[in-house]
Amino acid sequence: MLADTTLAATEREALATVPTGLYLGGRWRETAARLPVTDPATGALLREVSDASPADGLDALTAAADAQADWARTPPRDRSDLLMSAHRALLADTERLAVIMTLEMGKPLAEARGEIAYAAEFFRWFAEEAVRMDGGYLPAPGGGSRFLVTKQPVGPSLLITPWNFPLAMGTRKIGPALAAGCTCVVKPAEQTPLSMLALADILDRAGVPAGVVNVLTTSDPGAVMTPLILDDRSRKLSFTGSTEVGKRLLEQCARTVMRTSMELGGNAPFLVFEDADLDAAVEGAVAAKMRNIGQACTAANRIFVQRSVAEEFAGRLAQRLAALPMGRGTEPGVVVGPLIDGAAVAKVERLVADAVRRGATVRTGGTALDGPGHFYPATVLTDVPDDAELCHTEIFGPVAAIAPFDTEDEVIARANATPYGLVSYVFTENLRRGLRVCEAMETGMVGLNQGVVSNPAAPFGGVKESGLGREGGLTGIDEFLETKYIGVRL
Repeated sequence: MLADTTLAATEREALATVPTGLYLGGRWRETAARLPVTDPATGALLREVSDASPADGLDALTAAADAQADWARTPPRDRSDLLMSAHRALLADTERLAVIMTLEMGKPLAEARGEIAYAAEFFRWFAEEAVRMDGGYLPAPGGGSRFLVTKQPVGPSLLITPWNFPLAMGTRKIGPALAAGCTCVVKPAEQTPLSMLALADILDRAGVPAGVVNVLTTSDPGAVMTPLILDDRSRKLSFTGSTEVGKRLLEQCARTVMRTSMELGGNAPFLVFEDADLDAAVEGAVAAKMRNIGQACTAANRIFVQRSVAEEFAGRLAQRLAALPMGRGTEPGVVVGPLIDGAAVAKVERLVADAVRRGATVRTGGTALDGPGHFYPATVLTDVPDDAELCHTEIFGPVAAIAPFDTEDEVIARANATPYGLVSYVFTENLRRGLRVCEAMETGMVGLNQGVVSNPAAPFGGVKESGLGREGGLTGIDEFLETKYIGVRL
């Protein structure tokens, strides 16, 4: 694979700062096996990093297990201070990190900068939560004894992150783990390891003790991570990825009854009622659909618009999406970057073709661009039937699929007719209807008149086959804590 000779000097300089080894026990370890990282905008090689073996994985777990007792004993204020130092370091390094992220993942620089701010906020939020872990002291109902309730770190944690938000999904897991007093082994996605390696370097320079954070990059995650999941030293698995993979991991975790958090797939419905502010609804749809080029589990997957305003909404949305500049994410003004790889483009092509074959109409876009790179234009489909394949699977691309509806009860039933339940969006100016529909949505999160719900201070997660547990918010740190009851006889 040829190296990319079109990189600007600043881009080459940013890539050159990223360590290429595994981060194990506070040291960088290079391996003979190499994992290539390519630019989805060109297909060219960006960098080669170490490709971990199963033995490397066990070394990482050993380092985390050996460091666990000392890290759990570290005062919460010290853990908080370290996370705040990392928060400041991330923000100070925004431009370099944004270039690295855009090159390996494809998202435009503006979005990459936004992700870094979002990622840093998880460190600040959990730095504040580290010193606020609560407990209790209660009299027994029958008298004569007291209930002392305390919380303790669950122990060494395995953190598996996806490629679409390569930095924020790391801090969303590392932040609460460290705040709670847990050491961790992090396995980033093989498509986008550079952002996580850059983060490990920042944490190292911020003073994280050896073994508290370990990072494994590998082209064979099953072979490397399965022995760690089955090892009884591992006490927690936090995974973000597909429902299919999540189910397999849950089966493995059942063997040791390991604590799990699963942030899995979505099939988000986006509901627009006839009384909605259409300007706000269109902007909300652009935000909910086009964030990360549609490659987000929170992306609006099925857009239901009440029939009386469906045509006007579709026309406005098509006009907005058709005007979005497309190109390499590092180019000025670009909004639509490349998809992650050729398989992603092929999937979107297949889903659009299936919808058209079943009666949908293409209002804009609808045809993949020739290479180099993995580009698919922002696309609007109207009159999408419920039996289209894209209504039952994550599109993970910039395709807005619009279907009309007539009544509130009808659209609620159609929106909930999916095994997924991560997020939904509701646009209406009627407060009573808004609250009524939000409560009826079978999702863990709802955006009422807003197209973005993610916030480090709010609990992120889904129901049904979209996952288990919550990340962020007041409950995020509890995912890494065990509640212990101590009975005290007076």
